[in-house]
Amino acid sequence: MDPSLINMSAKYHRFGRYVASVTFWPVIFCRPFAGEATMTQHWKTDVAIVGAGPAGLMLGHLLRQAGIACMIVERQSAERVLARIRAGVLERTTTDLLDRLGINARMQAEGHPHDGFNLADGERLIRIDIKALVGKQVTVYGQTEVTKDLIDAAPDRDLAILWEAGDTTQVHDIASDAPFVTFERNGQAERIDARFVVGCDGFHGPSRRAIPTAVTHEYQFAYPFGWLGILADVPPCNHELIYANHARGFALASMRSDTRSRYYIDVPLTESIEAWPDERLWDELATRLGPAVAPHIVRGPALEKSIAPLRSYIFTPMQHGSLFLAGDSAHIVPPTGAKGLNLAASDIAYLSDALIAWFTKGDRDAVAGYGAKALARVWKAERFSWYLTKLMHRMPGDGDFERAMQVAELDYIANSVAMQTAIAENYVGLPL
Repeated sequence: MDPSLINMSAKYHRFGRYVASVTFWPVIFCRPFAGEATMTQHWKTDVAIVGAGPAGLMLGHLLRQAGIACMIVERQSAERVLARIRAGVLERTTTDLLDRLGINARMQAEGHPHDGFNLADGERLIRIDIKALVGKQVTVYGQTEVTKDLIDAAPDRDLAILWEAGDTTQVHDIASDAPFVTFERNGQAERIDARFVVGCDGFHGPSRRAIPTAVTHEYQFAYPFGWLGILADVPPCNHELIYANHARGFALASMRSDTRSRYYIDVPLTESIEAWPDERLWDELATRLGPAVAPHIVRGPALEKSIAPLRSYIFTPMQHGSLFLAGDSAHIVPPTGAKGLNLAASDIAYLSDALIAWFTKGDRDAVAGYGAKALARVWKAERFSWYLTKLMHRMPGDGDFERAMQVAELDYIANSVAMQTAIAENYVGLPL
């Protein structure tokens, strides 16, 4: 018996033309094909999901909650997936999905609701009171913690996850009604046959590459700097996030909890981590965050330090034949404004509703309209992340004029309720 599938309950279900009964294999709605003389392990399900990040896991749970058969295949081990350090500001869209699934207890106990955030111009803090302006909050709760909660809930909810497929995963026959996914685990070839395949496998995954290039288009902009980040077990300098625009460059003060902080500065892409020992980085953060914040910074040794490049990227179409893309497989946003995970969650909200309507009501229009509906929101989120990135960073080649425009824009924001409202409604996430 495959140890990664232990604790899955054996049940019987029927949806459309798929019948999945479990006789010898304890995997809900999935079984090997009978009567085939082959060394390939075959599975059959309704929806095959590639990628066990938050997008794939959310989709799997939503489909299982609706009684729809699905399986997830992931290239990494669960331990490697949980080792990824990611952002943790959750929009209402994301928290609503976790509430809908009932996978929210730890988020509610340990998450930090935020009523606002701050923009800094080197001298002052400009607070955007999102709760007062638009009546909503965001929640600070790490993406790693969201992923852990979704993984932990999988066995009891009969969500099968096939771990450690490595780089062997490929998606096939997406133009047909019978697509399939192949991969290898522990030296054995495996295959999942499904009615639909969903690629939640990130920018470097195989799903996007399965779409013929003749029908695709990529929109992208690479920013000429990266974010140098430090994670430290120290209390945050402020109870809300601070995005700072200083003459020396950008800085961000964020947090993971009351005792763990995350800070960033922008640096040239040619910079090395070795050039930034902890003390130099703390000094630079104090300068860029400004005199109102610097006295409250608590310094400590780095738990993790890295440089991440920034880019804006959109791939179209987000669906082709029986393949759908969601999350980073279709779009990347710069981390300014915390849209990455939240944009993936909105994709999943649209896609799960469409797939559930297809399987339960035979509604083909919902499935056909997924890509256009998702992309409309993607472009607006990309616009906001691009705007905030341009506002808070100094681009190479910018002169006194560009700097003066940033200062004027920040001053306008500080004194305009209308502008603050526009920023707030984008920050908390536009309605679905």
